[in-house]
Amino acid sequence: MIVLKTKRELAAMRDAGRIAARALRIAGEAVEPGVSTWEIDRIARRYIEEQGAIPTFLGYGGFPASACISVNNVVVHGIPSKDVIVREGDIVSIDIGATYEGFVGDNAFTFPCGKVSAEAEALMKATQESLYEGIKAAQAGNRIGDIGSAVQRYVEARGYSVVRTFVGHGVGAKMHEDPSVPNYGTPGRGVRLLQGMTIAIEPMINAGVSGVKTLSDGWTTVTADGKLSAHFEHSIAITSDGPVILTLPD
Repeated sequence: MIVLKTKRELAAMRDAGRIAARALRIAGEAVEPGVSTWEIDRIARRYIEEQGAIPTFLGYGGFPASACISVNNVVVHGIPSKDVIVREGDIVSIDIGATYEGFVGDNAFTFPCGKVSAEAEALMKATQESLYEGIKAAQAGNRIGDIGSAVQRYVEARGYSVVRTFVGHGVGAKMHEDPSVPNYGTPGRGVRLLQGMTIAIEPMINAGVSGVKTLSDGWTTVTADGKLSAHFEHSIAITSDGPVILTLPD
């Protein structure tokens, strides 16, 4: 069931989104050679809790941390660990959610660690730009397929592939609500976008093939061919004035 949000609920989602966005920014500032993904997670969790919010991911489905931190060929759901040390040239995707006053802000960003390869830089740039292509398509009256198609066209034109195993989603009082928001699709198809809908658009884009595999821990998902992957995400609201990003730090 799709839940349309009231003005009061959208205001609460802006507050949750602001906390999640600031936590993501702080986590990204911690990305440097020699830091563990466990330490990055600790920093993010501390900030969220200092704001009186709850780390949405912690315990969600049994997930053991406050952020998903995925390095290089890890697509999503990387479990923070003292044994995973970030090194110069790595790309680090951080996905963070914060629950505040009963509503969720959910966002992700792929950060470079120091100087990264031209290949990594280009992948990150295309993935981030594809997110904004998807957001531009999230107009009231359009359909979910318009969002996915915009993302897919943008990245495939640049030689990248769209992960299909994982998709974006509705967001609100729960982290995952209806509808599903794939990063691929056909224009004019799928659920119609209505004013008051709130969704998380999150392209997961691979440098190589689109296939992925989940490791034995049940969470960590890597590219099937070992090549790089990038991940960017915003929670947005569908309004009569166009899409509004809810996960902005300021």
